[in-house]
Amino acid sequence: MSQPTYSRAEVARHNKRDDLWIIIDDDVYDLTDFGFLHPGGIPPLLDVAGQDATDLFYGLHRRSVLEEPRFAQLRIGKVEGSSPPIAASVENVIPYGEAMGYWRRKSPYYKKSHHDFRAALREFVDREIRPDAIVDDEEGNYPTQELNEKMGRFGLLACLVAMEPKSWRWIRAAGISLPGGVKLEEFDFFHNLIMSEELRRLGTYGLGDGLIAGNGIGLPVIIKFGSEELCKRIVVDVLLGKERCALAITEPYAGSDVAQIKTSAVRSPDGRSFIVSGVKKWITGGMFARYFSTLTKTKAGHTLIVVDRALGGDNFSTKQIMTSYSKAAGTSYVTIDAVQVPITNVIGEEGRGFMYTMSNFNTERWAMVCAGNRLSRLMVEECFRWALCRRVFSKPLVKQPVIRFKLAQMAAEVEAVHSFLEDVTYQMCNTPSEDLHRLAGVIALLKYKQTRVAQLVADNACQIFGGRALTRSGMGVLIEKFHRSQKMQAILGGSEEILADLAMRQAVKSVGKGEAAKPFSRL
Repeated sequence: MSQPTYSRAEVARHNKRDDLWIIIDDDVYDLTDFGFLHPGGIPPLLDVAGQDATDLFYGLHRRSVLEEPRFAQLRIGKVEGSSPPIAASVENVIPYGEAMGYWRRKSPYYKKSHHDFRAALREFVDREIRPDAIVDDEEGNYPTQELNEKMGRFGLLACLVAMEPKSWRWIRAAGISLPGGVKLEEFDFFHNLIMSEELRRLGTYGLGDGLIAGNGIGLPVIIKFGSEELCKRIVVDVLLGKERCALAITEPYAGSDVAQIKTSAVRSPDGRSFIVSGVKKWITGGMFARYFSTLTKTKAGHTLIVVDRALGGDNFSTKQIMTSYSKAAGTSYVTIDAVQVPITNVIGEEGRGFMYTMSNFNTERWAMVCAGNRLSRLMVEECFRWALCRRVFSKPLVKQPVIRFKLAQMAAEVEAVHSFLEDVTYQMCNTPSEDLHRLAGVIALLKYKQTRVAQLVADNACQIFGGRALTRSGMGVLIEKFHRSQKMQAILGGSEEILADLAMRQAVKSVGKGEAAKPFSRL
């Protein structure tokens, strides 16, 4: 049913407090009964009563606001003979707002399964997570148990470990199918990259970590190195979202220098258990995890042990750590005070925990780059949208050369990191899991580059948004959130300086072993 049309002259007659119409794009809105609900009060509405308020609206709001039911019902018709300005279309297609793997015609990396996977994930995320994401992130609401189980049934949590063939039997045992009909045998690191992109499109860094980070780094070591008995007790419940996992490595005494951890595990007199004591700090997801893959020191050396919160009682506690991003990540300080843990909870061989931890770090750092660069890309998208809509000095902000230069800087750097990331991802897909440690240096270099780019993006985005980038609501909410939290990317998973040094040490070592890059044979 077509909407009625009105001439601009007719709209202009509705210009009073008790009879107030406005125009946004080519749509007419009746705000007569809305004035007392308007967050800014009635005066701003009276300033544009009976007029075209498009420029003013886009200086304060996103177009998506107009599609919300409570505002959509205020739309009463269209203006005769009008066509929507550019602002009406920028919600759909933003330059550099999607990775090239999403929109380019041909790709050496992505197949039909990747595109089907992305489509299924995007639909799920937009339906189940997006509606409350910004509020939950800002208020620090933990991901609910209901949502965690929905992610489990959907297969999202299984994607965190599906690259490891040892996980397949447990995924099947849980009765889980991967999103988009992807077969376990064809699941690769590009599917994982896509999963990270789709979750980070929300711009809620802390909530995103709360949803997947704990399981993503705490569960793989159990599956890869743990005994069948240990996996049987834990893995299926975590994959289904009934329980959650976390990785407990870092301590107040040892950050990047993992070897200096002090948490101890002493065998009980009967030899059936370990008595674990120590503290862990900055443990993502720790506030709501049950199982903690914990690095300890035993007589045999560094040993990974699963500490079960349920068995710890009063001797196991977690306390929220307030970080630069959101409480929704569940970042915690963990206290383990003489908790008795069954000997069967040892992950792999006693004394090899340090090696297991280091092998886990490569994929963890790679995953952090996937997340971090997608958040940077979102800033490019937000800045483009703002520059197209915002008018200053009687013309769109994007008409200012200095703004276009800042956009170009951001887009070029984000695309460069993404191309680097795709190449490394391809190498990971074609490297046996036991040899992934050979990519430690290049992954470290990639993470260093990504966090440096995030710094530039955060700075440029703030300058483009101006004062709105400093407020925790409204048009600049995602910019403020990114600027506040992006430095965490440069510290978590190994600080920039440590990773840059690791990359060069690995490079020098390869020269010593004669493994440095050699010219390809000529055809």
